[in-house]
Amino acid sequence: MADQSIISALVLGVIEGITEFLPISSTGHLIIAEQWLGHRSDTFNIVIQAGAIIAVTIIYWRRLLDLLLGWREPANRDYAAKLIVAFLITAVLGLIVKKLGFALPEDAAPIAWALIIGGIWMIFAEWAAARRPASTQITWLVAILVGIAQVVAGVFPGTSRSGATIFIAMLAGTGSRAAATEFAFLVGIPTMYAASGYELLKTLKDGSAAHEDWTSLGVAFVVSTIVAFIAVKWLLTYIRSNRFTVFAIYRIILGFLLLGLIALGSVPQRGDQSAVVSSAVAPAETALRPALLK
Repeated sequence: MADQSIISALVLGVIEGITEFLPISSTGHLIIAEQWLGHRSDTFNIVIQAGAIIAVTIIYWRRLLDLLLGWREPANRDYAAKLIVAFLITAVLGLIVKKLGFALPEDAAPIAWALIIGGIWMIFAEWAAARRPASTQITWLVAILVGIAQVVAGVFPGTSRSGATIFIAMLAGTGSRAAATEFAFLVGIPTMYAASGYELLKTLKDGSAAHEDWTSLGVAFVVSTIVAFIAVKWLLTYIRSNRFTVFAIYRIILGFLLLGLIALGSVPQRGDQSAVVSSAVAPAETALRPALLK
């Protein structure tokens, strides 16, 4: 039983690491995986998310250090200010949404449709961005819209935080895929640290963390960190000369696959799968949901 738990943790760590920052939505993948691997706690999801965040922080440590130590340079101050504004917009709007109690159901069907619609949106956004000059500039409009996009991704399961923020940046004027991706990932670092920290404090406060299998948790954390590091490094290399179209097509296929599984009864809906779905909420694009929308 212990070996099975470790294997399940390893598999989920791999899934989380691959899908956390790729614009393909980890929600759909984890929902399908947990049909066979079983329920996982909020603490488990927080820990594997933390591994992925740490991986991206390591990748961008030089950039972050440059922004911090080079704050006297106007370009660095301007970029850092836009990162801060985007993060604050996400935090404020997320808290407002939380106070209003607005949260969509996390059923498999809406997630499947979000995957499909998101894939179509990505194809359109890439097409529209390609018709503009390949600007690397991050404008204030881009910063504001990226902050809003993070909230939208938190409210709508399956949207993909990275996908929403990257493509809204591209449509808003940052035509360069690399520049849009970097800004989206850098904004995501404080956002997800804050969300994960908030949720972790809640689990420690209510005592649920005491019942965790820390061996499996540790395995999942390490695997998620390593796999996320490899996945993001690969993505940053890939987008230098390739479009995001392959991810859009993959999302659409996965969405229809999920709808097919629902039709066959392999993925039950709300009411008979609440435990499965709640445990399968993807930390990446839903980083705001557990922390700001509960």
